[in-house]
Amino acid sequence: MQFAPLIELSRAGLTECLHFGAIAVVNRHGKLLAQVGDPHWWTYTRSTLKALQALPFVNARGPERAGFSQAEVAMLCASHNGEEMHVRAAESMLDKVGLNYRALRCGCHVPGLFTLMDQQPPADLKFDERHHNCSGKHAGFLAHCVQQGWSLDDYTEPHHPLQQAIREAVAQTVGMEVEDLKMGIDGCSAPNYAIPLSKLAYGYARLASGEADAQFGASFAQLTTAMTDCPEWVSGTGRNDLAFMQAGRGDWVSKIGADGVQVVASKSRGEAFAIKIIDANKPALFAASVEVLDQLGWLDAAQRSLLAPWRASTLHNARGTQVGARTPLFKLQTI
Repeated sequence: MQFAPLIELSRAGLTECLHFGAIAVVNRHGKLLAQVGDPHWWTYTRSTLKALQALPFVNARGPERAGFSQAEVAMLCASHNGEEMHVRAAESMLDKVGLNYRALRCGCHVPGLFTLMDQQPPADLKFDERHHNCSGKHAGFLAHCVQQGWSLDDYTEPHHPLQQAIREAVAQTVGMEVEDLKMGIDGCSAPNYAIPLSKLAYGYARLASGEADAQFGASFAQLTTAMTDCPEWVSGTGRNDLAFMQAGRGDWVSKIGADGVQVVASKSRGEAFAIKIIDANKPALFAASVEVLDQLGWLDAAQRSLLAPWRASTLHNARGTQVGARTPLFKLQTI
């Protein structure tokens, strides 16, 4: 089967929902270690791609030349909440290269602090491109364009030299030919690529290996150190990437993408897993991710306790009454 049942929701002993998906566990040498469903299923990487999209800028020592802080390097990889600290960081990044938020081509949306937390935004809320969850990535795009002398108005177009450089870096990182990447346009208007799930896991296993990687080592180390040292800038209050990286104590690099994609890599192990939930259900994705961590033996008792809310094994109604259960159905198949 391409997809296997990963998470079941039951109420009064009756199955109410089944969430199907696929999982790939890969090491930094590209070896598939374990799987559920089709580990080579083609999926758009969505925001899991952000750390790889930053590679041309980081390889060129762009952050140092621009005077970016470590938190601002983490913002290159962020799907942030649009909290005040994120907005200020995006402003700072742009200011350091002589630009302002009007140069951003990501569009704008209600800050994730409200939409992702199921909270009603204030009636007087004013928001712009700085609040977009991808504003840090786009600020990095623009900084690289300024440093390279490239045009700014069309930096999200596939033909732009920035996007061509990104496509090449992504292909090299995941071990594919450039022409084999399947391109689509992401929610922030930048190109995004569909690749096999196993290749996404491989890319993150390499990313987490840092200096041990012969090709991109210094850049990988800079990006993952910023992510794990500043996880609140990668995501924000109440978000799973923040919780996972805090629980990982500097070892785990975690990144979620829209529509049911999640990647977690271990620096010490040189391994990563990638998950795709085909119906994009977030609680099921989080629960499956914690279960994979557990089955791989990456969790100690304290970490298991910290991540219990993301496993969400019991369902409660608005009065706090337990009304059902969320149960993992899969077992990783080792290769």
